[in-house]
This record gives sequence, structure tokens and C-alpha cells, in this order.
Amino acid sequence: MSLPRFLARRTPTTGLALSVVLVLGTAAPAAAGPGATGQRLGIEVLSSRPDQVSGGDALIRVTLTGRIDPRSVRVTRDGTDVTRAFRVDGRSLRGVVDGLRTGNNLLRASARRARAATLVVRDHGSGPIFSGPRQYPFLCRTQQNGLGAPLVDNQDGQGMRVPGPDGAVVGWSRDCAAPTVTDRLYRAADGSFKPMPADGTRPADLTTTRTLDGRTVDYVVRRERGTLNRFVYSVAVMEGHWNRRAVYRFDGGVAIGHDQGRLPGGHLYHEALSLGYAVLYSTGTRTATHYNLVLGGETALMLKEHFVEEYGVPLYTVGVGGSGGGIQQYVYGQNHGNRVIDAAIPQYSYPDMATQTIHVGDCELLEYYMDVTDRANPKWRDWENRTWLIGMNASATVPNPYLGGAPGSTECVEGWRGLTPLALNPRWFPGDPLWAQMDPPGVAETVQWSHWGDLVNVYGTGPAGYARSTWDNVGVQYGLSALTSGRITPAEFLDLNARVGSWQPQPEMVQEGCPFTQAACADPAQFDPWSSRNMRLSPDGGRTPAPRTTGDRRAIRAAYAAGIVFTGDIDIPIVDWRHYLEEQLDMHNAHQSFASRQRMRDHDRDAGNQVIWFTDARPAQAFDQTPEALAVIDDWMANLRARPWKGVAGNRPPLAVDRCFSTAGTEIARGEHVWDGILDNRPAGACTRRFPLYGTSRTVAGGPIGGGVYACARQPVRTAIARGLYGSWRPTDAERRRLEQIFPTGVCDYR
Repeated sequence: MSLPRFLARRTPTTGLALSVVLVLGTAAPAAAGPGATGQRLGIEVLSSRPDQVSGGDALIRVTLTGRIDPRSVRVTRDGTDVTRAFRVDGRSLRGVVDGLRTGNNLLRASARRARAATLVVRDHGSGPIFSGPRQYPFLCRTQQNGLGAPLVDNQDGQGMRVPGPDGAVVGWSRDCAAPTVTDRLYRAADGSFKPMPADGTRPADLTTTRTLDGRTVDYVVRRERGTLNRFVYSVAVMEGHWNRRAVYRFDGGVAIGHDQGRLPGGHLYHEALSLGYAVLYSTGTRTATHYNLVLGGETALMLKEHFVEEYGVPLYTVGVGGSGGGIQQYVYGQNHGNRVIDAAIPQYSYPDMATQTIHVGDCELLEYYMDVTDRANPKWRDWENRTWLIGMNASATVPNPYLGGAPGSTECVEGWRGLTPLALNPRWFPGDPLWAQMDPPGVAETVQWSHWGDLVNVYGTGPAGYARSTWDNVGVQYGLSALTSGRITPAEFLDLNARVGSWQPQPEMVQEGCPFTQAACADPAQFDPWSSRNMRLSPDGGRTPAPRTTGDRRAIRAAYAAGIVFTGDIDIPIVDWRHYLEEQLDMHNAHQSFASRQRMRDHDRDAGNQVIWFTDARPAQAFDQTPEALAVIDDWMANLRARPWKGVAGNRPPLAVDRCFSTAGTEIARGEHVWDGILDNRPAGACTRRFPLYGTSRTVAGGPIGGGVYACARQPVRTAIARGLYGSWRPTDAERRRLEQIFPTGVCDYR
């Protein structure tokens, strides 16, 4: 690998060079030569942690103290002289050391009359580093992503068939590697990116752009694509005009892995490229590829490592991305500090995906109850009343595709329908024609197509051979706040909780019906948008309460230990921005920004590094606040470089405050009190009044706005009654006995 093109100076906020534990990765002093007092060498890895090197190379810095002559420094790798890889950079030397073998490698730096230093670095080759055993089968998409056919890695009939020039199969690819390719693109007048002419001529429709430093230049981009950690990556940067800053573009979506993923147009992120930012992208950090954020974090670290080795340490890297792309910024900022990103612009975010399954798993249970089980109740014919149970917004006017477009829907229907079977049912495989090119034949049918199966390395395998599941609704009192507010009667509350049910154990689940399995739609009796065939319901109309599901405690503990749950432990600048989409019943419900803030406060009573911005989207999404957020982050990071001792919150620039905006992007209000009334008992602030929030089925049931309670602590029904948990309702002895029959192990105690 060539030397870095840019010898960017490391700043205090970069965080790429780390002090590490003894034995592995510690720069240890070696024996000193005569006259070495006060003259020492140090070695550090700038591109990764010393124990998490990948790809056989690493960007190394050798530091000098005293009057050491840089020209006298000698660097070896396992005894082999690699000094020629280094260049002098002030009072240090930098260089990419390649030829690292898989496993431990010893680097040694020495100089005349100086105390030498050694560093052990551990290389993990092409991965994995810490994500656990690789997932198989794994669908290759190198051809669709412009890299050609995947490289043959076996002759055992395992993986994707690789054809030769004559079309005959020459081998198979399990790991989907492909050669790295580079190309030059230009931004055309129509807004598209086109290949630069090979003959060197200047295209007539080539546009110019104004970079962050105010220069107007031709908009020509150098793009590198290849595979890292089995996923397809891209690094794009304005040719000759890198501003020494980077954007890591994360993308959203929902998928269950076993797929290399598609490289969408967003990898050429115009809003950043046009200003001179480098843009990093990987299909492995796109949740439309998978939702394993342990694997995703590993992939992000490996791509950042590769970028730093090629271009040098950037001034900072800021994350940008929506939905699952926003989740990744919160989770990777928590799990990896500033090793992937130094700042974040999560859009349409949630704290994490794993704990969204808690209330999303309630959606179809409650909709089925209102649509089918309790269909005679006139309350549920008014669609807006459904908010009483699901917590999310509902509308009497939004068209419902499951009712032929008739008006009346909810966020559960409009935003989340289909997510329950996708996350919970190991047998629901939507299918992709490309699997026909995979061997052995029928290998896709061996996969557990569920979120739990996708993250089996995290959750572990249960006694029945299925991945352990965290989903739990024991003790959950659905509709509790609707009861205490008088919207439903005690009789309705008891009926709801007796008959709402839960989900079948994974071994007992069956294939989905229509509309999820299109072949089933030929039979009207197969219409089952609620996935009711996989529910655990009362066998006798509610006399015997429907069973609840107990989440696997080992899986719950593992979710926290692996870091796939955002607990609020994050200290990088965050501008959390979203369009307000509640009236569209969009799944990106607005209260999730505040769920993240509450978790941050719960962690250390401080969320001063996060600001929340909303932009109105009524009647339509008309303005993107992200460019302004990029500018605010740039000021914030400049302040941190100048005054690192003031910390993240102490370096906020004037516009790094809570704000809300009109549809045209004009500021409505700003300041620390604009969101009052959401996480406190103050009167509603200016933004709170403009943008009302909704909740979830679990906040309706008494749970906290921060969410994240997989399985609640429980209290006896008698205790709940004595505490006044049911408001003005004072259950009779018969009603108490019924509650105890429905909740034999007690009801949730969220204190």
C-alpha cells in the first residue's frame, strides 16, 4: 500500500491514537544506549487500535523527544527494516507499515543515543475482528455493485457460482471478495454523476462547486470501491480539493442479513462532496443489508482504518444518515467513542433498533384485537381512538392500503406493518431471485430469517436450536393510561388484557400468509396482515387468559453486553434532526429523539452534547436542514480543537442549541427551553407546542419515554391497587381476582 497522500496533523479530538493495555499494543521502552537520558522514542497506531489492525497494514507514528535526529531513526517489523516507509512530520515520523502477518507483530523504533520503543500490533487479516463467526450462506452482489464477479475462494460447491468467460462455472465464492477499482466521476448539469471521459477532454455539462474554503473548482470526484469485511465499500473525494474532513454516510432500512448488500446512490453524497469532504460508505453499515450493529461497528472501524491509511488522519469525521443510519451513529458513538465518528448528525433517529422490537412486537397484537377480537366495539371504528392503545398516532383520513385505500389508519399499520413477521418469524423469507445462483441448492431454506437469527452471535442459541429472543410482554397492562383517563372502561381493560395474547415460540411459527407471501394471496382465506396465525390467543374467547411470552434473560443480558442497546453513554457532538412526520403516520415517530436524550440523562444526568432540531413537513418535506447542521458541526469541532479542556458541551457554538423550523427551513424558536414539557413538568415550550408528540404501547402501559425495558419488574396486583395505579377505578374483589388470573406473576412496576 502506498504512503498517505495527506500528512494531516492529529488533533486532540481525533481519538485515533490510543493508549492501550500492557502486553498487547503498549509502546514499551527498550534498552537505552549511552547518553540516552531524556531522549526517547514512542510508537502508536493512528489508523486503529493496536489490537484491532486489519488488512495487513497500519498507519504508524513514531514520536521523538529530546534532540533525536529524525534521520537516525530506524524502524523494524519483526526484525525487518521498514524505515523507508516513513517520512518526517515535524517532531515525528509517519508511515504505513505493510506486510503485517495475521496475529501478533512486533514493531521497534530505535535511534542513536535514544531509548528505543516497541509495540505489539495484532492483525486480523480480512476479518472478523470481534464480531464472531461469519454468517453463511452469504449472498454476493459484487456484480451488481460494479466490481465484477466475486473471486473464487473454494471448489467445494459452497456459495455463489462464479462463471468463466464461456459461462461455465469455474468455482464458488463464499466470502464475496472482489478486486478494488477506482474511477473518476463528474457532477453533470442534470445533477447526476457521470464517468469522466477517458481521453481527458472536459465534458460540456461539467459543473463547478464552491468548497468549504470558498474556492470555486471543477466538480470532479475520485472514487474507490472494493470489499472490506465482505461488504462493498466506497471512498469518494473531490479530486485535488480534500478539505481534510470526512463524512461517514450511514444508511437505514431493515433486513435480516445473509447478503452483501447494494451500494445506492447515497454513497456519492453531494451535500458533503460538493464542499470538499471525503465520503465513506459501506453496504455493511446500511441497515437495509443487516441489523447486526456489532458487525456494522466492526465494518465501520475497518473502513475508517483503510481511509486513514490512504489519506491520513482527518481533522474530524462526522456521521450523517437517517433512520437506521441515525441509530448507527448513536450506537457506534457509544461503543467505539470517536474511533469511527467524532460527531454525529442522526436523522429520523431512534436510540437503537433492538429495543424498538419491544413495542413494535405489540402492534399487530393490538391491531388484531381491535380489528377482529373486539370488532363489535364501536370505539375502534373511530381510527383516532386507536392511539389510546398503541400510543402512536392514528388518523381517520390517511388511506389504508389493507382496506383498499379506504380512509383510516395508524402508525402501526402505515409504518410498521410487516416488521413484526420480519423481526420475529424465522420462516419468513421474502425471497430474491439471486439465491438461485447459490449452492448448495436450497441453502436459503436453512436460514433462520429473523432478527434473533441474524444476531445469533449476540443472543446465542436456545435449547430448541433457535436463536434466543428478547421479546417479552409478561405483566404489561395494555391500555393502562386509557383506563385511568376514562377512555376505556374497567371491563374493556380486563377484556383487552385477557385476550390480546402474545407470539408463538419460534419453533412453532409457520410461514406468513397474504400479503407477505404473495403466492398465498390467491386464496382470500389466507389474508392475514396481522400474522395472527403466529399469535398465542385465548382458546375460549378470554375465559382462559391468553398466554404471555417471557423473553430469554440470557438474550437480554447479551443485548446490553454487546452494545446493541443504546444506554446513553456517548460524548461526541450530536445534532439530532428530523422532519416532523407524525401526521403522515410515518414510522420515524418524533418522540424517539427525546428517548435518546432521556437515556443520555439516565446514564450520567447530562445530555449537553446533544441538540434536537425539528423541521415541519406539513404538508410536505420541503427543506433539508442537514447542510446547516454540517456547518454547525464544523464550528463545534473547530472550538474543540482550540479549547479541548472545555469538553464537548462547553464548546457548543451559538447555533448548537435546541431549535425548530418551519417548512421553508426558517427558524421558529431556539434555546434550552423550546422543548419544555416533554422530559419535565414545565409548561410546553415553543417547539413542543408546535410539534405534539405521541408514544408507544409501552408508554401507554406506564413505561418510561426512554423505552428500553425488555422485561419489567413486577408487583402483586394487590400492591398495584394499593398504590392507586388504576386511578379512580377501585377494583371489586371479583375484578381483583380477574386481574390476578390475567397477571398471575404480577403487573409491571416501572419505578
